[in-house]
Amino acid sequence: MAKDATVRARIDPSLKAEVERLFEELGLSTTEAITLFYRQVKLRNGLPFAVTVPNEATKAAFEDTNAGKNLVRCDDADDMFAQLGV
Repeated sequence: MAKDATVRARIDPSLKAEVERLFEELGLSTTEAITLFYRQVKLRNGLPFAVTVPNEATKAAFEDTNAGKNLVRCDDADDMFAQLGV
């Protein structure tokens, strides 16, 4: 099948740069990543992830995290599980 359709979108330049660095780490070009997304949408007959509006508790947690407040630091996974009592 010929690949001659074009997708164009305007996006924040810093978001684009950050995501393209992640694609590079994954060994993907932007075109490959977009194609992967399209294939997943087709396969699932919808978005390949949940789209939700965060509740107030989640919003508060995001704000705290962004501000560096109420964080629990762990040395490794074992330390995390120990702090969680698991």
